[in-house]
Amino acid sequence: MAKFGPRLLTPGVAFCLSLPLLSWPLAAEQPFLNGTPAIRYSLEKLNVLGSVLMIGAHPDDENNAVLAWCSRGRKARTGYLSCTRGEGGQNLLGSEQGVLLGVLRTQELLGARSVDGAVQYFTRAIDFGFTKTEAEAEEKWGHDRILSDMVWVIRQQRPDVVILCFSGTPADGHGQHQASAVLGKEAFDAAADPSRFPEQLKWVKPWRASRLMRSNFRPLNERGRGRGGPGPGGRVASAPAPGATERRTAPVLPNEPILEIPAGDFDPVTGYSYREIATLSRNHHKSQAMVSILSYGAAPYGLALVKGEAPKHDIFDGIDVSWNRVRGGQRAGELLARAERDFDDLHPEKTIPILLDARSLVANLAETDQWAKWKLDEIDSTIALCAGLHTELQADAPVVTPGGTEKLHITALNRSHLPITIQRVHLSGWTDEDASVKAGPLDYNKLSDTQMSVKVPASEAYSQPFWLVSPHPAYYYEISDQTLIGRADILPQLTARFDFALDDKRFSIEQPLHYRYADPSKDQFVRPVAVEPPVAIDLPAANFVFPEGTPREVSIQIRALSPKQSGQARFEAPAGWKVEPASVLFQLTDTGSAQELRFRLTPPGTPASGEFHAIARTADGTVVRNGVDVIDYSHIPAQTVFEASSGSMSSANLKLLAHKVGYVMGATDQVPEALRQMGCDVDLLDEKDLNSADLSAYDAIVTGVRAYSVRADLRANQQRLLDYVKNGGDLIVQYNNNGDRRISPSVAFAFDHLGPYPFSFAGNNARVTDEDAPVKILKPDSPLLNIPNKITAQDFAGWVQERGLYFADKWDKNYQTVIESHDKGEHELPGGMLYTRYGKGAYVFTAYSWFRQLPAGVPGAYRIFANLLSAGKAGQ
Repeated sequence: MAKFGPRLLTPGVAFCLSLPLLSWPLAAEQPFLNGTPAIRYSLEKLNVLGSVLMIGAHPDDENNAVLAWCSRGRKARTGYLSCTRGEGGQNLLGSEQGVLLGVLRTQELLGARSVDGAVQYFTRAIDFGFTKTEAEAEEKWGHDRILSDMVWVIRQQRPDVVILCFSGTPADGHGQHQASAVLGKEAFDAAADPSRFPEQLKWVKPWRASRLMRSNFRPLNERGRGRGGPGPGGRVASAPAPGATERRTAPVLPNEPILEIPAGDFDPVTGYSYREIATLSRNHHKSQAMVSILSYGAAPYGLALVKGEAPKHDIFDGIDVSWNRVRGGQRAGELLARAERDFDDLHPEKTIPILLDARSLVANLAETDQWAKWKLDEIDSTIALCAGLHTELQADAPVVTPGGTEKLHITALNRSHLPITIQRVHLSGWTDEDASVKAGPLDYNKLSDTQMSVKVPASEAYSQPFWLVSPHPAYYYEISDQTLIGRADILPQLTARFDFALDDKRFSIEQPLHYRYADPSKDQFVRPVAVEPPVAIDLPAANFVFPEGTPREVSIQIRALSPKQSGQARFEAPAGWKVEPASVLFQLTDTGSAQELRFRLTPPGTPASGEFHAIARTADGTVVRNGVDVIDYSHIPAQTVFEASSGSMSSANLKLLAHKVGYVMGATDQVPEALRQMGCDVDLLDEKDLNSADLSAYDAIVTGVRAYSVRADLRANQQRLLDYVKNGGDLIVQYNNNGDRRISPSVAFAFDHLGPYPFSFAGNNARVTDEDAPVKILKPDSPLLNIPNKITAQDFAGWVQERGLYFADKWDKNYQTVIESHDKGEHELPGGMLYTRYGKGAYVFTAYSWFRQLPAGVPGAYRIFANLLSAGKAGQ
């Protein structure tokens, strides 16, 4: 849901579209490969008919080094299947959580794939946060549901080799990691069984992969340095490599590497080793703080055998990856091999005639053979590369409303001296028609630019990512169209198929609609075109909690997405709430203009909860019940998501002693707005404030999640904050991730000096993943549990996703542990909240996940956090 006061957004870049059977970039302005390197890679890839599929649980689980070696090195058709889109992870960039974070991380994965050359896939599973058991993951996702998705992708991708990222045992740590491997092993066999998920056979055929393997996380020559991420620390085999090398001939043992993938080998075509490509790929995982510097040198990754015949020398041992695997494909293979062998770097156009000859043969084979279908698209793309052929379907505006008109630019440019003709351009999506492009020869280096307008159907749906269109449970998406399952990216609004010919031999290029623009101080960017309503409703929060019986003013913002909009808006509260006025008129002139509308809400005098709805009706009768979120960072294309302008409202027995609060924003969260709902006057403290402001003006200061990891000014002023406590202030430090120590020595130093007395916090094992885990009161007389709100077990009811993460594991005797919680069957974890008096003030370290509970509108979380804010005054 768009929050009140839309933030300034940074343009995005590099849009990739991934279909179930195909992946290609959407007008990527800076592709990883260009010119001769791109052509050489494409020509070599045309001669390899081998396929690999890797399976993991989340974005960033993939072994980028192995993916890069398989795709860029062995030139195999390579895919990564992530069970989830990473919705339950943490976001170091902004405030996106849940499904919005999933949209962001989807685009980061597509950016990573554009570098390492693989295709991206997903199941319908939703990342619901850290879990310690595979059983919980399968129970919440639905065993058969996610198994069927894996089988579906295997039957589409038809991999010769399936590679698991995990072992399927408790050694994997995260229960979702375990589940991805357990289900992957089962899917390996089920995909070949026509009696399993027979409804899929309408589109695909059963498929038996030759072997199932597992990749190790670190290069073999770095083992023993600790468990690193499954990505770029390692290296892969050289570009023309015949394959991986055999480690030994001893009997094969489970999970023991039998092949080495030499990821550190250098590829002169790209100018990188596969290890370096892996790092560049993984650096797209910016929301997860995965960016790292390039590593050089040897780094053999190990592959262990799980099922199938053990390979001796190469991942494709015993598998024919030549054109001989296609019946009747020998002649096409000979032509394509000749095209690769005779390629002239300075005259790539000389290769086009032989590619066209091969295309004619492959087009006939594609009627019955899947490999020929895939290679037909690759041949067309390679012809376009050799001709320097530029095609584009560009919109004049990034957004349009249903019933509106979009002006298009359909461009084609032939940068070779070959007499290429354009025969037609066919549009599909909003319309199904041939564009008004003049057929005929394309003059050398002269841009053909056809302008036309397309009417957007009045019934056209808003541009929601397809996996968010239908309401869904908390643990998986509802996707009714089987052909969309597995797909990674959003559906384009419109596509153009360009049909070309050279000497009566045809080839085609397909392009999705996009909007191209420039930020004069940054770069050129592209983004998909979105269909939006005429206005959007921006809310200050998705959920509200008010002190019972206490009137509060709620402001909503009506924002024009197209010019000259007027109408009225109303705020529908739950039964028992009083809303004044009943409706408010709005009048907006220009696109982007906004008007603030205020409603005074009076909650019942007793605890109550229910749903609210903010609704706008424009003068033409359009009813809008949505906010519009634009997720826009410089490393992804802007993504548009619509969320209902509704949520929950609760009245709670909520008291507060602190009124003026300073908040140090870290990895952006939505806690400040929740504090305002409590009745706090909240200032977001910047560097100047931390350096020189009079901190005594604040009743409490709160540091945001992972703030010490991302705020150098906070680290530099830690002593000022401790002095503030000593002089009577109240400092609340929310969780930090111990893994962020690697960011810099100053972060590690700050982590060792977070409080007035020493304490340390641990990693994944010091967390409580069950949001309903029992909470034990350890210090019933603590002011944190009594002033001003009496905290009981009921205040820990209705929590979401987890209790907390990165609890303290060691602490000085001056700290008081107030409450304790732990997952079933595990040892007690009292380090989730440490409290001490220091001088005249109070200090609280809390690893409970307030950043999830407060935006979710959990009344008990509001009451507890109000006590934390009041701790400085509670002891006076």
